[in-house]
Parts: sequence; C-alpha cells; structure tokens
Amino acid sequence: MKNFIKILPLLAAFAGTLTAGAQSTPSVLSVSDDSMTPTIIMPESFETDTKAMSENWYLKNYTVLDYKPDGRSEGDFSDETLLERLAALPTEIEMPLNSVVKNTIQFYARRKQLVENMLGLSLFYMPIFEEALERNGMPLELRYLPVIESALVPNAVSRAGAAGLWQFMPGTGKDLGLEVNSLVDQRRDPYLASEAAAKYLKQLYNTYGDWSLAIAAYNCGPGNVNKALRRAGGGKRDFWEIYPFLPRETRGYVPAFIAANYIMTYHKDHDISPVLAKRPIVVDTVHVTRRVHFDQISQVMDIPVDELRALNPQFRKDVIPGDIRPYSLVLPSLQAYSYIVNEDSIVNHNAAKYARRGIVEPASGAVTGKDSRGEYYDEEVILYHKVKKGETLTKIARKYGVTVSSIRKLNKVGKSVKRGKTLKIKTVQRRYKPVAAPVEEPQTPDSKSPLPDSTKTTPEAPVDTTAMPGGTMPASEAADTIATGAGEVAAAFSAPVQEKTEPEKVAEPQKKVTPAKQTTTKKTAAKTTPKATTHTVKRGENLSKIAKRYGVTVQAIKKANNLKNDNINAGQKIKIPQ
Repeated sequence: MKNFIKILPLLAAFAGTLTAGAQSTPSVLSVSDDSMTPTIIMPESFETDTKAMSENWYLKNYTVLDYKPDGRSEGDFSDETLLERLAALPTEIEMPLNSVVKNTIQFYARRKQLVENMLGLSLFYMPIFEEALERNGMPLELRYLPVIESALVPNAVSRAGAAGLWQFMPGTGKDLGLEVNSLVDQRRDPYLASEAAAKYLKQLYNTYGDWSLAIAAYNCGPGNVNKALRRAGGGKRDFWEIYPFLPRETRGYVPAFIAANYIMTYHKDHDISPVLAKRPIVVDTVHVTRRVHFDQISQVMDIPVDELRALNPQFRKDVIPGDIRPYSLVLPSLQAYSYIVNEDSIVNHNAAKYARRGIVEPASGAVTGKDSRGEYYDEEVILYHKVKKGETLTKIARKYGVTVSSIRKLNKVGKSVKRGKTLKIKTVQRRYKPVAAPVEEPQTPDSKSPLPDSTKTTPEAPVDTTAMPGGTMPASEAADTIATGAGEVAAAFSAPVQEKTEPEKVAEPQKKVTPAKQTTTKKTAAKTTPKATTHTVKRGENLSKIAKRYGVTVQAIKKANNLKNDNINAGQKIKIPQ
C-alpha cells in the first residue's frame, strides 16, 4: 500500500478541456486546481517486472492469450466514451471521471502486457477474493484492490515492507490475526489475506460511512485520513472534497482503483488480449501436522516445486512447520488424497537432510591427528606458573608458547608481575593416545604341519619336562607356557605322538592322565604382573583429566584407590591401574 512512482505531470490544457466538459456534465469531477500538486503518484504495482511476471508457474502452465493483437491501438479515450463505460459498471462504489482517473486509465492501457498478465492471474485469484468479500457483505468491485496493490503477485514486497496480494504491513497483518515469522507469512496466503482484507475494509467503512474514504484509509491509514478531514473542515465527508489535504500517493490511489475496475472490464476495447485457461485448476487442502519440506513432497509425489510455491506462497522457505502447529497445504485436488496416504513416506524421505537438531554439544576445540609417535589430540589446558626472581611476562609467555596479552587478560595484571605470584597460563598440550600392547593368541597346530620332536623345546621358552605317557607334553600345557626371557608367546605344541608298537603286539589302551598344573613361582609372577603407576595430583587436575591422560577409566582409578567419590586434592598420590 506504500511506495509509489511518479508519472507525467497533468497538462494545463488537458485539465482545462476536461473542466469545460465538467460544466456541461455535472457528474464529472475536476481536481485540476492550480494549488494542487502537479504530479500524480501511482502505486508501486505499476513498476512490476512484466517479463518476470510472465514466468509465473500458473501463467505458463494454465493460461494462454486468446489472440495477439496487431497494431496495438490504445482505443477511444473521449470523455463521453469513458463516462458511458464507467456508468455501465454494476458497482455499489461511485466511479466518477476526472482528469486523474482518465490519465490513470490511459496509463493502464499503454501497459498491455501487465494487464494481460493480471487477466491471466485473475482466473485463479478472483474467485478467492469474491468469496471473502461475499462472506463479509462487501462490494465485489473491491476485488480489484489487489490489482493496484500487488499486480496480483502473491509474493510482492514493497520497499516499505508491505507484502502479499493485499499488501499488508507486518504490524497491520498481525493485528488482523495473520502469522508473520521467518518460515510462515500469511500475508501472502491468498485465502487468509483476502479474509483479513475484507474484514479490515468493513471496519474502515463502518468508521467513515463512505467507500472512497475507506479505500483511502486502506492505503494511507485512518490517521492520515482523519488529519485530512480536520484540515479540510466544514464537515467534508468525501475523498474528492479532502483531496488536496491527503498524502500525495493517496491522491492517486482512489483514481487507480477506478481505473483498475475500468481496464479489467473493458480491456478488449483497448486492444488488450483476453486470457483463456488452457485447463482448469481445481485445488483442495490438507492439514499438515508434521514438519515437511517442499522438496520431500515434490520428489515423492512428482509435483514440481514451483507448483507448490504458486499454490502455497505463505511458506517463505519451502518448509511447512507442522510440528509447531497444524497448517493447511493447498494441492491439486487429485493429489490431495495421495498426500494423506503417503505422508509417512514423504516425511521420512531424506529425513536426515531436513532434520533439526535438538541438543548440540559444543566442540571441545581439541585437534586430532597422527604423527610418528602415534595418534594424538591437542587439548586446551590451564597451567599454573609461580613467578621466579628475574622472570618477566615476555619470558614466561615464550616458555609456554603463548602471548603476553593472553596472560595479562587471563590474570588481569599489568605489564609487570611480582615475584611469587601464581599466574594462570592457557595453552595447548599434545596428548598421545595410549597404544595397547599387541597380544598374540596361541597358535593352533595345523593337522598338515609336521609334528615337532617331543624331546626338543625352544630355547626362548623353557618347558617343564615332567614325564608323560608317550614321552610328550599335553598340548594344553604347552600352550600355557609363556616365554619369560624375550617376552614372547611360545609356540603351541601339536597333539601327542604315540610310540610305534611292534606288529605282533597289541597296544594296551592308555589310561587317562590329567596334566599337571603348571606352577608359577613368585619370581615369574613378578615379571608377568604389570606394576601400577603412581600419579601425583597437580593443581587443577581432576579424575577425568587424569584418566584421559593414562588411557583408563575414572571408575578404574576410583576402584584402585578405594575412592567413594570424585574428589581429589593437589599433591595427593593415586594409583593408576594398567
């Protein structure tokens, strides 16, 4: 409703001619007084990019021009012809003719492509406007207000921030119950915005009792109309009576409304092609109670995203936030039921791509990597440094690889520090992940491999030579034997080999012999049992940091030290289990 453009000044000669005609025809109003502004400010919709407008999905797929006129004549603009046509309009609202109205009609007639595009869009939007006006008992000629407000472009946004077909400002839209946020802008919803506009116009008419004033107030607000009424004085109650005292853009608004009614009705008389429907578009609505993206609907149901946007311009980011509250989704009627049946498949399609995270933990800042010593991570830590005699902040900063300013900022000190003061040093230390020692599993004898000599043992792994029937050691005992010299696992022996018997003798069955358990001496146990590490707790350390340093768990440290809780003190010695 805001933001307008300037068009050519009214010519004095043209105004005088029209004034002369007004003397013989009382119904013609003249507003060409010399004291008035010499320019007409027209609605911003006149600036609409008709080329971009013609790329509208609905216009491209559902409409076609009836014919393409040759010559493009402007038609008859005589006062008598215009008066006759305006008088023939079946309207409740007065449609007078004057110099401003005539000039605006001519302006529309010269912008033929704009009018043709609006005629095409009107096939879809006019029934929506008329239904809302009928429900609220409003004159149907008000359906042409969006023509001058937005040129019937539902996503139109003015330089002042007004949006939608009816060009509501955000505050006005919210006052009328329309939702306006980052994802949903119901000012762009053709159905909801039309209902809100009809109610708003009804309020304005009930306030002023005159449709010309109500339409003017719709454009510039009731405050400006009231101010103009006070300045006009004398009980003036008509738009044309307070015309000089209205804002400049509003002076051209009511004339533009009359011109829009005229041109949308008599476009053929000015060589503007009618627009026909290629095929009718019938739509239906479904209630969406889950969060879904237009891309998900498009890919599962094979509906172009542009079609979804054309039918649902209120969803600004192609997202329907149905998880917040239910929303209506407009679809071609034949596909509405298909959406209901396939809703689960639609919502689950590429769900991870469109999912919103609930809980997100911030990164620790640790940098991981791998070098010759193994895998590492750089961890930001706080160290404590006690200033010694002769030390300066520069020396301390160089020692820890930090800047002087970081030390000063963290400790809130000046350029120098006293000896004995303890400073906090925030730095990064590299921690290497502990590497577990590889454990070789006992080798399983291969049935095809040659059997080892029962009288030989490996030099690295001395074996208990307890005599066994058949002169061999059980495989189980051999597998349990651990090399203590080199720290390697001894190779397992194969199955026992029976001694050869003479052919004429039958071998007696051997008795089952239980292998003797291998005894481990204290000396051997001392070599095989790893020693626990003792750690002296430093200031600022906790169990979690210590456990991460040694590659163990907090629970393991607590169990090894019989700790009932996580409390530890600086200087305390604790055992670190292997």
